[in-house]
Amino acid sequence: MRIIAILLTYVFINNFILVKFLGLCPFIGVSKNSESAVGMGLAVTFVTGTASVVCWCIYHGLLEPFGLQYLQTIAFILVIAALVQLVEMVLKKMSPSLYKALGIFLPLITTNCAVLGIAIINIDESYNLIESFAAGIAAGIGFTMAIILMSNIREQLELKPVRKSFRGVPIAFISAGIMALAFMAFDNSLLTNLHLA
Repeated sequence: MRIIAILLTYVFINNFILVKFLGLCPFIGVSKNSESAVGMGLAVTFVTGTASVVCWCIYHGLLEPFGLQYLQTIAFILVIAALVQLVEMVLKKMSPSLYKALGIFLPLITTNCAVLGIAIINIDESYNLIESFAAGIAAGIGFTMAIILMSNIREQLELKPVRKSFRGVPIAFISAGIMALAFMAFDNSLLTNLHLA
């Protein structure tokens, strides 16, 4: 039941983009079309899930036993950078069009604060290995859901008459704000009502 609570928490209640406002750069930059949004969402989900497990193992297997917890951020960034490099190589080989569409935002996953954020949250919340993996995957799914919703909204806005001063990024931020308000309606009472907390 705790795993389900973690999944619901990071997909809906504490969505990294719409509630915690982490990872906004790729959210705004890549959400112009659905194909790029899906690709970025899947890449981020892979990195958050894998980084959560690897960072948990490094923290509990290396940093904590030797009293090196102060190196946590540096170690986690190195792990995330290596995983992003792996994703970049795979996408370049298997889907050159998606690789090109993601452009500069793909290597920026390395500095995406949502990826580092979930790795640190896993340690701070004292999640075990399975819970860390669930939180990482849920954070990625929440990111993917938000960026896909945003890409669909932006594609529709391209077809609608929008005042010139609001076109592009301004209307994207207004739409993101409205989406954030909707997601903030979810709170811990959802988990309490489901008897999962």
